[in-house]
Amino acid sequence: MNRLRLFSLLLALLLALLPDSASATLRCEMLPNFFRSYLQNHVRFRELTPEIEQRTIDTYLRRLDPGRNLLTAPEAGKVVQGLEGLFDQVLSGECSGLTELHRDFVVANQAVVDLVTEVLESNDYAIDSTVELVIDPDERGYPENEEERRKLLMSLIHFQISNYLSSDSSLKEARERLIRRYVRRQDRLEDLDTEAIYASFLDAFALSLDPHSNYLSAETWEDFKIQMTLSLEGIGVALSERDGYAVAEHIIPGGAADRQKGLQPKDKIIAVAQEGGAPVDIIDMPLREAVSLIRGERGTKVILTVLRQGQKTERLTVTIVRDKINLEEQAASLRFEDVAVGENKLKIAVLELPSFYGDADPDERQSSKDVAKLLQQVNEEGADGLVLDLSRNGGGLLDQAVIISGYFLRRGEIVRVETGRGQKQPYVDRDDRILYDGPMVVHTSRMSASASEILAGALKDYGRAVIAGDDHTFGKGTVQSVQALPPGQGAFKITTAMFFRPGGKSTQRNGVAADVVIPSLFSNDDLGEKTQRFSLPTQEVAPFLSKTANASRAENRWNRVTQDQIRTLVARSKVRIEKAEAFETIRKKLAEQRANGGIVRLADILKDQNDSKVEEKAKAKDVEDATGETESKEAHAADEMLSTDDVVDKEPTPELVEAIKVLTDLVEIRRQARVASHTL
Repeated sequence: MNRLRLFSLLLALLLALLPDSASATLRCEMLPNFFRSYLQNHVRFRELTPEIEQRTIDTYLRRLDPGRNLLTAPEAGKVVQGLEGLFDQVLSGECSGLTELHRDFVVANQAVVDLVTEVLESNDYAIDSTVELVIDPDERGYPENEEERRKLLMSLIHFQISNYLSSDSSLKEARERLIRRYVRRQDRLEDLDTEAIYASFLDAFALSLDPHSNYLSAETWEDFKIQMTLSLEGIGVALSERDGYAVAEHIIPGGAADRQKGLQPKDKIIAVAQEGGAPVDIIDMPLREAVSLIRGERGTKVILTVLRQGQKTERLTVTIVRDKINLEEQAASLRFEDVAVGENKLKIAVLELPSFYGDADPDERQSSKDVAKLLQQVNEEGADGLVLDLSRNGGGLLDQAVIISGYFLRRGEIVRVETGRGQKQPYVDRDDRILYDGPMVVHTSRMSASASEILAGALKDYGRAVIAGDDHTFGKGTVQSVQALPPGQGAFKITTAMFFRPGGKSTQRNGVAADVVIPSLFSNDDLGEKTQRFSLPTQEVAPFLSKTANASRAENRWNRVTQDQIRTLVARSKVRIEKAEAFETIRKKLAEQRANGGIVRLADILKDQNDSKVEEKAKAKDVEDATGETESKEAHAADEMLSTDDVVDKEPTPELVEAIKVLTDLVEIRRQARVASHTL
């Protein structure tokens, strides 16, 4: 029996011991057994420690006050002190401490509503363009006293009013809408029932173990199942909630946002509007409510207002036409590039694999089948080298990653999964075939995660390919198991195991380091597993490299990448990157992001807003002058989007261009080595 399946059996046994759930709701007396279920199956934690208790309380308080504006630092300290013993109460089946804490925050939030109403209903209110705001609550922390708290709230009010003004609301309308927003949030807090309070606390407990463990409430579980089937029509973006913001974590290849461009990873979505409708502010809105606004029928438009970090924090409007994920856009693709090297011309194959996709039915479409066909074409065309582009690959099916890894190796262990109890499961390529044995570069980025890290890690450890891209991949090296609870109670998602590369290292936190580093805009401190709260530390095991991976045979034998070759490749790439204007632009933008420090300057936003309106008027005038009639702004924007997409589709990124050059260097180094050996 597959040892990892023991998790499901153990959890099923534990669930059988839970109280009868005739009411099909989450109740206080269920929480202790649920805590034990997580701890008995988690990859690292086995018992409820003071550290986990403190983490849980901290996470739960972040839920109650995501903007750090309801309490001052001394008040927050008193709340934390008052929560000592909270777990003892909950473990004994008493949850009054949770409900009382919730009521305290309802009162605190009402005070904020009263202040906002007082300020905005005053005839003297005027927007203050001089204010600055650190948008990350973690960076700014709790205000030290009541005066600072009021100052923070005033900055938030001005910032939020400017958001409404950017959507052509009058100041009067903006004031009314902002008051209504705060009142709605208060209504939601007051309407939360005990089941929702317990669910939030249980999820905070799960997240205190690691960033990928969760308690999925009944409603969230239904959403999760929809997302896993990819049957939902929408924009194709994986969102997370961070400090009151809906954050674009991953742009799904083949989805509407990916094809239409505009939205980028780490963009904070602050407002959502339907076509022809007014923007709805979603800061501090529960994520599933925000998602329900963004989702919609295929062919309809959604207008997103986003914050993007750069030299300054910009506020942008992104319009996306909702659609289903297009499998053809998500599928593996192949093209060839002719590259001149001195008097020679090399044919380089570029195989892009956006995800490790596959149908549950093995007779249906699988990424492994598609890649096998494309590699056959690579061989038939006589390509001198292959770039496997995983720079947009956020993961997918583990078995597909193992199969595809085996196309480049003779035979051997690709990855090992190990639980916290030391149970090990190897994933082995048992196929003697090598579908491609020529020079090879794997192009990665900070967005390459999970299954793509398994493939890149295996080929790196076996010396099969050069890894070129961001300094390291994302760094998600953990395995999650999902177990449905009885109807109405949701589901557990628990991190149960960790991935290990053949060289013994885990991909956790550190990812797979590039042999040749190619800077990109993803190379910032915001991206990566190590930036997640409570991310698990990396681990190592004894190497388990298979000797059969490069077994000697007359045909289909590849040459290992040597350290001398890598040093030469690094030196040549460094010279090119230092001279290239495209990479100078990337370096400047990364430096600007770091220098900005996450501060929003309202004057900059208002200036950009005015400049944008002037530019739109100028464009409309140009169109009118040229055609004798004025096009709609939406039609003009659509034309621009199409022309931009055409350029993006035809032109590889500077990072991919450099990865191709790294490969041509590798081909030449090996050719020169062969010539030298024949001369001797």
